[in-house]
Amino acid sequence: MADEPEDGLAEAPHFHGHRDRLRARFREAGAEALADYELMELVLFRAVPRRDVKPLAKALVNRFGSFSEALCAPPALLAEVPGVKEAIITEFKLVEAAAQRLAKGQVKRRPVLSSWSAVIDYCRSTMAFADREQVRVLFLDKRNQLIADEVLQRGTVDHAPVYPREVVKRALELSATAVILCHNHPSGDPTPSRADIDMTRKIIDVAKPLGIEVHDHIIVGKDGHASLKGLRLI
Repeated sequence: MADEPEDGLAEAPHFHGHRDRLRARFREAGAEALADYELMELVLFRAVPRRDVKPLAKALVNRFGSFSEALCAPPALLAEVPGVKEAIITEFKLVEAAAQRLAKGQVKRRPVLSSWSAVIDYCRSTMAFADREQVRVLFLDKRNQLIADEVLQRGTVDHAPVYPREVVKRALELSATAVILCHNHPSGDPTPSRADIDMTRKIIDVAKPLGIEVHDHIIVGKDGHASLKGLRLI
């Protein structure tokens, strides 16, 4: 009796042809033409070179809800899915890191306020699918170009404490003249809470006398994003 494959995935006699066809569809029609599980297969191909990965791709999408959520899932949760080994987790985290680096490059390339969609994309790529709240601050110079991007707080599933004086102190250390606040809601719903609004107004009150402007506070979740400025809450 043959040994079971180490990755737990069954042999498939025609998987080479399937892989070639799927890659060809991607080249000719782009990612938009592929279902989430098919895009997941393309990522899995590199980590699992000689197995049929379609069942695993579908299992990952079903477990986490989408391609993006599976890709950004914590390694410990990914490891709970049968067939997911270290090579797959490493591949997922590599693709996730590449997406975040690309998104950050789009933000750094030109003044932030003239590339607002790139700012939203970057915040979503780095935080939208995290399983704990975190508060990220984009520090800008007088030309509204990015000086630094830092996570100032990490918290629980529904709370990350933010101290206005810490935000302003760091801005002064970096000689920043403006900031953009961003945090995530692991629940998926980006609707601002009363605490979000109050905290943002406190930061504005501390920052304004020191010549530091708070351009916006963006909240991201898997279901979208919300801008406190856009909602006229600040």
